[in-house]
Amino acid sequence: MDLGNFEQTLGYHFKKQNLLKVALTHKSAKKGNHNERLEFLGDAVLDLIVGEFLYNKFPHSPEGELSKMRASMVNEKSFAKLARHLNVGKYLYISVSEEQNNGRDKDSILSNAFEAIMGAIYLESGLGAVQKLVLALLEEIYPKIDLKSLFYDHKTALQELTQALFGITPEYVVLDSFGPDHNKEFLMGVKINDREYARANGKSKKEAQQTCAKAALEILEKESQRNAQ
Repeated sequence: MDLGNFEQTLGYHFKKQNLLKVALTHKSAKKGNHNERLEFLGDAVLDLIVGEFLYNKFPHSPEGELSKMRASMVNEKSFAKLARHLNVGKYLYISVSEEQNNGRDKDSILSNAFEAIMGAIYLESGLGAVQKLVLALLEEIYPKIDLKSLFYDHKTALQELTQALFGITPEYVVLDSFGPDHNKEFLMGVKINDREYARANGKSKKEAQQTCAKAALEILEKESQRNAQ
């Protein structure tokens, strides 16, 4: 696979091509090294870069708001969005079965690969090179960054709606957890009146709960519209 076009899109040329290949190798490929260790490193690097970016961009925002904004930018969905912008999926090394399972467009695989690529650049060229690349990406993908545009609290919105409709609050249940300790994912479900409205995965329970709440809100709003007709 010719990775020159990807490097051009990325805006960075790897001196060690094998490092890039490892970053793009999903564990399903089972060919030598895969990208989980680089992903672990990239996750830490990105957390720092985004944290510093928000600290400097919003000098008057309290810690709580900065934390919420960082959580909305340092997560699977956000990193998958950045990976799609770079067309990472086209260059992944994955198994035939994962390919058939639409692996090149899975948020989890794309996000992990993006983190691994950033980890690889950090190893080769240091923090400054990653920071320059990531800040340019963030400015392009998020031309308007503020708490309202980045973070909408679906949990609170769902609770307010269910209390108004049913006089109760939603119940969130951990259905499963999987993955290594440094990269664990949770499967959450949300129940209202003993009915399960949605399930969702997330790299934290809070993230999965937010996704569940968003899906449940959409269902309740559609049901309310049908009932009103």
